[in-house]
Amino acid sequence: MNRILRTAVVAAGVAAISLTAATAALAQMTMPEACKAKMSASGMMQMPDADMGQMAEHQKAMMEGMRETEPAMMQGMMAKNPDVAFVCGMIAHHTAAINMSEVELKYGGDQQAKSMAEKIIAAQKKEIEEMTEWVKQHAK
Repeated sequence: MNRILRTAVVAAGVAAISLTAATAALAQMTMPEACKAKMSASGMMQMPDADMGQMAEHQKAMMEGMRETEPAMMQGMMAKNPDVAFVCGMIAHHTAAINMSEVELKYGGDQQAKSMAEKIIAAQKKEIEEMTEWVKQHAK
């Protein structure tokens, strides 16, 4: 099996395991009812259309921000060293938080929510810098 195909198979397996784990974690997480999307029996979000065509612009932007960071998160978590896997996965995770916060700043109307987004961006950028430096020093 060539390297690209092997990598794709591993990535698909990790994504499936991660999706199952994320669905289970979401089920156990205490979330306000207003934050819960309608879910199908399989645990997947029910999309109004397969291509997201009926979503509002802010929803599309948030989904795209998450989609951009997901491959890096999965790749980072595949590091053999558990500390490196954690930190590399968290860099991508924090980048997703920044992406979502930027969507809030663009589309949101509530000043308190926008203030939270600004704080998140500042904190996550600082932590990404710290984690990136840690990886440079510890990942061999």
